Amino acid sequence: MSFEPRNQYAFRPSYQRALPHIQPPGATLFVTFRLAGSIPQALLTQWLAEQHRAVAAAARGRDEREKAQGVSKARRALFARLEGRLDSAVSGPRWLKDARVAALVAEGLRYRDGKVYDLEAYCVMPNHVHVVFTPRPITSHNLAKCATGVRPADAQYCSLSSIMHSLKLYTAIRGNRLLGRSGQFWEHESYDHVVRDENELGRIIRYVLSNPVKAGLAARWQDWLSSYSRYGAAE
Repeated sequence: MSFEPRNQYAFRPSYQRALPHIQPPGATLFVTFRLAGSIPQALLTQWLAEQHRAVAAAARGRDEREKAQGVSKARRALFARLEGRLDSAVSGPRWLKDARVAALVAEGLRYRDGKVYDLEAYCVMPNHVHVVFTPRPITSHNLAKCATGVRPADAQYCSLSSIMHSLKLYTAIRGNRLLGRSGQFWEHESYDHVVRDENELGRIIRYVLSNPVKAGLAARWQDWLSSYSRYGAAE
């Protein structure tokens, strides 16, 4: 049964802001979200413009597979730039380096496990967060947490936008309180990627857990307290 979303946080298979957001029903998602101001806006605008040109060029491909490969390549290039900048940042906000704030974010991620999503893995870095989860179908038990106004009979899934809005709002209010500050805490938009299969899921989880090692913050992924995997290992 189909329906028209009644608010901005209702389930939608895809929508577009500065970045495209795609959520096929039942899909597992790899999401990266970051602190406000962690990347200079001028630099981000430049990268987005370059990605747009790359996607436009890919759209002129000879067949659908070639187009899809071009779009995927452009998105991967943008993510690599974002991640490289965040990992190497020596300035800008690093509020998640505070153990209290990192623990708050980790608690928020775990609290939603089994309610609005099934949590696969996460890692809280000093200025950004990686998380892998599978949004749950909307039921009478989680309706209020997933999207206001959506009937359980419509058999839709908890939306990515509702999950991220709730998580960011909760952690921003309490994070600011812990730090004794006010103002924007998270960047409004997140980067998300649909996990295609089990092999890719394994690669992504290894990537998430090894991020502190790659960034020079830990010798082993197990030494980083602000990380988790349902499977218990990065190997």
